[in-house]
Amino acid sequence: MARLAQTAGLTDVQQEILSTVRDFVDKEIIPVATELEHRDEYPQAIVDGLKELGLFGLMIPEEYGGLGESLLTYALCVEEIARGWMSVSGIINTHFIVAYMLKQHGTQEQKDHFLPRMAAGDIRGAFSMSEPALGSDVSAITSKAVKDGDEYVLNGQKMWLTNGGTSSLVAVLVRSDEGHPEDTAPHKSMTTFLVEKEPGFGEVRPGLTVPGKIDKMGYKGVDTTELIMDGLRIPADRVLGGVTGRGFYQMMDGVEVGRVNVAARGCGVAQRAFELGVRYAQHRHTFGKAIAQHQAIQFKLAEMATKVEAAHAMMVNAARKKDSGERNDLEAGMAKYLASEYCKEVVEDAFRIHGGYGFSKEYEIERLYREAPMLLIGEGTAEIQKMIIGRRLLEEYRFQG
Repeated sequence: MARLAQTAGLTDVQQEILSTVRDFVDKEIIPVATELEHRDEYPQAIVDGLKELGLFGLMIPEEYGGLGESLLTYALCVEEIARGWMSVSGIINTHFIVAYMLKQHGTQEQKDHFLPRMAAGDIRGAFSMSEPALGSDVSAITSKAVKDGDEYVLNGQKMWLTNGGTSSLVAVLVRSDEGHPEDTAPHKSMTTFLVEKEPGFGEVRPGLTVPGKIDKMGYKGVDTTELIMDGLRIPADRVLGGVTGRGFYQMMDGVEVGRVNVAARGCGVAQRAFELGVRYAQHRHTFGKAIAQHQAIQFKLAEMATKVEAAHAMMVNAARKKDSGERNDLEAGMAKYLASEYCKEVVEDAFRIHGGYGFSKEYEIERLYREAPMLLIGEGTAEIQKMIIGRRLLEEYRFQG
């Protein structure tokens, strides 16, 4: 086996795309990732390169200028990119989720207006659900939209926007009680608005402020921000799908495919951690031989490689299930849960193999050690995934009597 996490049954086109992305990662991302990450610098040259490769339109239909590829192809590309630097995969992921939501739920006018420019990478997407006072409980959203003639006025504060500063289109989930009875369930009175803005920080359009980047332990380079809406006026034709009250379902559909993406990121980071660990183990000598020859290290490498393979297989299965048109929330939840947990464990084992050098910023594993924890939280915590998995299992295994 030349390398871990091979995928059977790929077409020639898929293999060619992956080979191109892998070469780009090896030549353009890995050599500069750690330096850019330590400076918390946005990887503009890398993003420009991905734009030239057409990756911003990978899953956007050909009629809108995209490549029209499958979720599996996209996930495998993300796996490769995350192997180079996870932050770059985050830049693409939020863009992809917004494009997916537009493709699945947008009006024809919205698709025609946004998707061609998103496919070209001229419009970069971000999406926003979370708020300062809520995490996994999306139904507790307090940001609100009020109808005013042919417009809606949005007020509230959103949190944890990946690409919040660099994006020019944000899909924002808010409450919209207009037209819904007072006793309507919270998730049935939410609406997704397509908010266009100027890239950057400060007041990016009247009534909309992006204060600045949030300083993070890891996942640097990509900008993570707040979003403050204070009298933000949005035309009614920028309600995703043209109808209020459907925002929760639209967002959950986007997050479901996003979970496959996070699983792919976990696979990519775990692969890189294994590569670093197995290489260091063959170069570092103790007691007269390479530490790779010590049984304790071989046991670690065996466990790490097995976890990489298992996570990759579950991620591929979840992507293929979605591509087939079947419901995949069970498979996506399992893949995201397993891949993020295994990623953390593989990275920690690689860190241990490096010994004291793993604590040095000169070694790449130090960066991975700070990046892996984000995957335990993004697109739903492990606890949320287990709730989803448990409920779906009870649906599938419903016994009478």
